[in-house]
Amino acid sequence: MKTLVNNFLITMTICMVAVFVSVETGFALEPVKLGVAGAHSGDLASYGIPSARAAELVVKEINSKGGVLGREVQLLVEDDACKPEVATNTATRLISQGVHLVLGHICSGATKSALGIYTDSRIVTMSPSATNPDLTQSGRYPYFFRTIASDDVQARLETDFALDVLKVKKVAVIHDKGDYGKGLAEFAKKFLEESGRAEVVLYEGVTPGAMDYSAVVQKIKRFKAEAVIYGGYHPEAAKIVKQMRKKQMKIVFISDDGVKDDTFIKVAGKNAEGVYATGPKDVSANPMAVAANEAHKKEYGTEPGAFFLNAYSAALALLNAVEKAGTTDCNAVAQALRTEYVETPLGKIRFDERGDTIGIGFSMYQVRDGVYVELK
Repeated sequence: MKTLVNNFLITMTICMVAVFVSVETGFALEPVKLGVAGAHSGDLASYGIPSARAAELVVKEINSKGGVLGREVQLLVEDDACKPEVATNTATRLISQGVHLVLGHICSGATKSALGIYTDSRIVTMSPSATNPDLTQSGRYPYFFRTIASDDVQARLETDFALDVLKVKKVAVIHDKGDYGKGLAEFAKKFLEESGRAEVVLYEGVTPGAMDYSAVVQKIKRFKAEAVIYGGYHPEAAKIVKQMRKKQMKIVFISDDGVKDDTFIKVAGKNAEGVYATGPKDVSANPMAVAANEAHKKEYGTEPGAFFLNAYSAALALLNAVEKAGTTDCNAVAQALRTEYVETPLGKIRFDERGDTIGIGFSMYQVRDGVYVELK
């Protein structure tokens, strides 16, 4: 009996504290919990940290205006290091904390590992950067959305550029064996072969994290490839490009949004010059994009990194959907995402039945004088 009384008193105390906090902040009792999952440490942190900061800025702004449905938005930030085996634990931790929505994950492999957990728990999830087509096209993840186009779109742009603009006839397609890199490479190989206009002289995977890629570089040279299309992330791409240039190989190097990041340029140095990479279309002239970028510089003292605007838009879209739905119920939020437009730094967007953003696409960029320049 004494234990029951003590438990009752403890519960009452917690409730009184919660009510006090509610009165002090002016928000309703229960916050809207927005999880942010991605690489916040390790080699790919330059992709995850900008997304976490985007969420912080959006939440700060929304809370200053009264929150969502009169409820404070609370951030729950978890690091998955872009590793599939870590992402499942990350998802489980967020679920255990009562998360209502998730912005993330960043890498396709990590996203796929976590999505089963979110789907079973009926949690709406939105990635700013996971491009694997299967994530939306398989039909297995009804509560998943993204503010970036899928890899089949990206691979088509890469192959069309290689064929139509660069006029290459022999292509080496290399990937990092991951869900993202290999998936993109498979599409690139398929599109090249279907075109009948170029020969895929080499199709091979490399091991992420290796110190030396001279074996695959030598194969690229031996098979007389005129261009390399690489599917993967910047750490491996930088090493491959450096080793190619060291062997005086001036072969065209085309990659993806996993490489279209300033960190690649910093690591590859002068060897980055001339490298092509696909990435989200430049929307820097959009007034909301200008304001978001300025807010980042003011708050953190640096330029935003990769996928910042995609993440900023995702946070706005998720919280707008809750407001429009009048609830955090997953089905109502998902329906709002598919039917209600929202103004974002990427433009006025909504999502199709699969979860892909309507009107979002990729551009081709090239490193010129140490910066990525969008090619028109």
